[in-house]
Amino acid sequence: MKLAISGKGGVGKTTLAATLAYIFKENGAKVLAIDADPDANLAGALGFVDLKGLTPISEMKELVAERTGSDPGTYGTFFSINPKVDDLPDAMAKEINGIKFMTLGGVKKGGGGCICPESVLLKSLVMNLVLARNEVVILDMEAGLEHLGRATSTGVNALIVVAEPGQRSLETVRVVKKLCADLAIKRVAVVGNKVRNQSDIDFITQNVDGLEVLGFIPFSDSIIDADRNGQAVYFNSPEAVEAVKGVYAKLVR
Repeated sequence: MKLAISGKGGVGKTTLAATLAYIFKENGAKVLAIDADPDANLAGALGFVDLKGLTPISEMKELVAERTGSDPGTYGTFFSINPKVDDLPDAMAKEINGIKFMTLGGVKKGGGGCICPESVLLKSLVMNLVLARNEVVILDMEAGLEHLGRATSTGVNALIVVAEPGQRSLETVRVVKKLCADLAIKRVAVVGNKVRNQSDIDFITQNVDGLEVLGFIPFSDSIIDADRNGQAVYFNSPEAVEAVKGVYAKLVR
């Protein structure tokens, strides 16, 4: 199964991505968790402690140059738009508690529509992860779905938008829904997070523009404590894990 998880910053998409990764592993799957959000937090959410030792793929200038045939830091030059990437997940992935993960990073650009060596390498890598890997791949995306292309999106089994009970978060849901339609992603669903009561659940349900709702994660101090202590929610918040197991059950049924 290939999953992409998106949503406005701070809604808890990384918490969902990391917890789903552990639940898939618990159920016997090989899991590769990918941080595709430039504001990278997935490693910490999985419980990885050596964060300073992580370098995003987009910042590995020598690797980018080698695979694309480009000159590091230059623009307007010729480079390969079909770089070799199939060996990178096995060569570059880190592992914690039996889950492999990679950090892609972002591309700093002055304007929209940039075609540069870094973006070409990242999109080629995501395409390989989604279309060629024989394992569960979970992509922790930014709201803009920067790394997903139309060809890649055909291999995504579901895109999950995480929403909290607030208007700005739900506006992001509507934006992501439109992006998914443009990319022809067939299954788009919502997970509500930080819900305190039935009123929060109703508010999210009534404002997701008809999208499938996979479940709700309760607001919990244990989730906040896990983040503060650099620990995985999976090992520290039983109520959150139980809620995400319900999401998992709907995804795989």
